[in-house]
Amino acid sequence: MSDASDTIDPRLRRPGRGAVSNAVGRYERESRSFEDDGWNLAPEEAALGTRVSIERPRSIITYNRSPDLPFDRSINPYRGCEHGCIYCFARPSHAWLGLSAGLDFETRLVARPDAPEVLATELRKPGYKVRPIAIGTNTDPYQPIEKTHGIMRACLQVLSQFNHPVAIVTKGSLVERDIDILSDMAARGLARVGISVTTLDAALSRAMEPRAPAPARRLKVIERLASAGVPVRAMVSPVIPGLTCHEIEPILKSVAGAGAEAASWIMLRLPLEVSPLFREWLAATCPDRAARVMGHVRDMHGGKDYAADWGRRMRGSGPYAEMVAQRFKVAARRLGLDAKQPPLRCDLFEPPARAGDQMELF
Repeated sequence: MSDASDTIDPRLRRPGRGAVSNAVGRYERESRSFEDDGWNLAPEEAALGTRVSIERPRSIITYNRSPDLPFDRSINPYRGCEHGCIYCFARPSHAWLGLSAGLDFETRLVARPDAPEVLATELRKPGYKVRPIAIGTNTDPYQPIEKTHGIMRACLQVLSQFNHPVAIVTKGSLVERDIDILSDMAARGLARVGISVTTLDAALSRAMEPRAPAPARRLKVIERLASAGVPVRAMVSPVIPGLTCHEIEPILKSVAGAGAEAASWIMLRLPLEVSPLFREWLAATCPDRAARVMGHVRDMHGGKDYAADWGRRMRGSGPYAEMVAQRFKVAARRLGLDAKQPPLRCDLFEPPARAGDQMELF
């Protein structure tokens, strides 16, 4: 249901959308609301569609110093994500664009077609020091609009030409399109892929990850990547207490059978606008489990929906969090998914020669 702060026409059908509402972004100075113009919508206009705008970035590599993350730099070819995962911790980033973390995040997307050229320029800078670049850590690089824009594939081509290591995180089956590049890079020790598998329940997945591939399709992606020699890590994330936590062992068994060589997990995180959006979704979709889910969440975060403390925000704390961690550890060890993946190679990095470059003297 929509409230007074919702900016989306309530007459629109919202097929395949995760958020229930579209409250204004936290940085907007004035509230917005939908105003009915009195015209009836034509049938072809009655569904909430996806709009894509273009951004020309001056830089594309984002650096971080978080002790909770295994990488210090990342690339985001797109802003917003059409997969519409209701639990997505990246939703609040849309507020920086003056947009809502709700339906705007899923329907008003930003593509960055110049990203490959900007990336190449940054990698050629004299002071650049190579370390693995992570892609997909904020919004999914293989969301549906990648099929049209092809920005992710072009970025991979640049990284391959520079012999630059890359670690990818995705739910999208479109990653299979790039197996030719990824398998070649993996053979050089330059690439690995993380595939997120949140649940094996197709109906639950459709409700909370409405435009992401079904669970069985993601297992097939793992199988195809692994068969092509691309190292795959299965990501059981987020684990949602009282909703998906009982699936840890079945998920790990399934991903191991599909060919994953390692697995990791992250507990549900509800920063900023994600908390009210998720609670709203719970009330509408799983009202019988809403109190139990949020009770576990608050128990793990000192009575709050979320605590952003370093070292605890990814896993939570307390008896419930410890129980989940122990279950995952035991199951992963039993299935051989607890081994650390070898580090990606950084020693091969070398900017390719360009027309007009001076040749080396010998």
